[in-house]
Amino acid sequence: MSLGPLEIILILVVVLLLFGAKKLPEIGKGLGEWIRELRHAGRELIHPGDQPPNPPGRD
Repeated sequence: MSLGPLEIILILVVVLLLFGAKKLPEIGKGLGEWIRELRHAGRELIHPGDQPPNPPGRD
């Protein structure tokens, strides 16, 4: 089951009413950073050996 366009619009209206227009860019930025970190963590789980090890003394 997925969200249709009407449900997405309803969610956006509720968020706008709860937080106000001035707060939306800050919320969007935080959400974008969270999604970026989640994707990075997912890549780490799938391909754990792709990152070089930390240099000594940098733990």
